[in-house]
Amino acid sequence: MASVFSAIIAGQIPGRFVWEDDEFVAFLTIAPVTPGHTLVVPRAEIDQWQDVDGEVFARLTAVAQTIGRAVRAAFDAPRAGLLIAGLEVPHLHLHVFPAYSLTDFDISGADPDPSPESLDEAQAKIKAALRDLGHGANVPD
Repeated sequence: MASVFSAIIAGQIPGRFVWEDDEFVAFLTIAPVTPGHTLVVPRAEIDQWQDVDGEVFARLTAVAQTIGRAVRAAFDAPRAGLLIAGLEVPHLHLHVFPAYSLTDFDISGADPDPSPESLDEAQAKIKAALRDLGHGANVPD
């Protein structure tokens, strides 16, 4: 069940990574609901979130919490949103994004064409926040 995320993880398609470890990666989505919208993805090709082993899911959500802290800090957001949609790509992924209102939780309102500069800026802010939070070992160069 190779997906576009498998290709991004393998480096076959470029991605703006902010987190990497042996099990999980996090990279910016190309269609953000707010600047800083990040996807937390297991390296393993798992389709449905309810099919993942509970311990793996717990570790995945722990990474999502860390990314949530970073996006709140990086974008001075009152909340970090977390969604599991799974309709766009058949590879488990958690949407983590700065949230300012309930409308930010509507993925159908995502920006389909953000500028590369805005994505680069968001990536740099999140990486800096992760380093400031003590997670520099997981922040890729």
